[in-house]
Amino acid sequence: MARYIATRIVYMAITLFIIASVTFFLMKLMPGTPLSSADRLSESQQQIVLEQYGLDKPVPLQYVDYMLGLVQGNLGISFQFDNREVTDILGNRIGPSLQLGIQALFIGSILGALLGLVAAIFHNGILDFGSTLLAVIGTSIPSFIFAGLLQYFLGVQWQLFPVATWGTFAHSIMPTIALLIFPMAICARFMRTEMLEVLNKDYITTARAKGVGWSAVIFKHGLRNALIPLITILGPLAVSLLTGTLVIEQIFAVPGIGEQFVTAVTTNDYPMIMGTTLFFSFLFVLIILIIDILYGIIDPRIRLDGGK
Repeated sequence: MARYIATRIVYMAITLFIIASVTFFLMKLMPGTPLSSADRLSESQQQIVLEQYGLDKPVPLQYVDYMLGLVQGNLGISFQFDNREVTDILGNRIGPSLQLGIQALFIGSILGALLGLVAAIFHNGILDFGSTLLAVIGTSIPSFIFAGLLQYFLGVQWQLFPVATWGTFAHSIMPTIALLIFPMAICARFMRTEMLEVLNKDYITTARAKGVGWSAVIFKHGLRNALIPLITILGPLAVSLLTGTLVIEQIFAVPGIGEQFVTAVTTNDYPMIMGTTLFFSFLFVLIILIIDILYGIIDPRIRLDGGK
């Protein structure tokens, strides 16, 4: 297992290096200037600011300087927030974003798995139809539409939760609901399909012929095998949640990383864009690593067959 994990950590480092390099050069192609008041600064004043942040150097030298700093854990200083390091800004904003993402992924995947399981057990029944309908609605309607509906009904009309801003757990409920609908719908669809396929396998028929109880067939033999494909999609779902927070945090005025990333893009805050992109990328590859480890735990044949 140690060699298995070490190999994937090396893959993580290579992936992050490629992402950092590609993002750096793409960022330099963005139109505009990082100087927030360029029209009110003289050329000499602009030159002083560019020298201060190393932007007067050729792009290849800027790349080398940034990568050397990155190796040392230095993500640079934000152009937007004077004298504040990017790591400090991300550290102050990571809490709300992580809370929303974890809540949405955890609750959404569990609810989706349960919906899919119920739909498979009661195949072609009214519960199957209702579960399928929810899955279609959840995948068809964007999360920001749900966010607006939640704000209007739960926040304004019924006054059950705060409409926006951030502070208590109640402030996280509506953003979490808006985010979890998509992963819940995807998990429900996959779980239903996989369970129906597993329940028609020969070993399930054999188990039932031997007198194994229906609950044991479902939860001991069927559910475990159906969970493997479901775990596969958790990585892409986590990514969709990360990108979804960019919009949801804006709608609910959540002071998270997604809201800061949008602001950084509009102001050409290069260090902030790079830092946020690398942070999201790190989370993504970390999730992939966790999924690989879960594969080995749920079905050891996957790790053994790979020889790693």
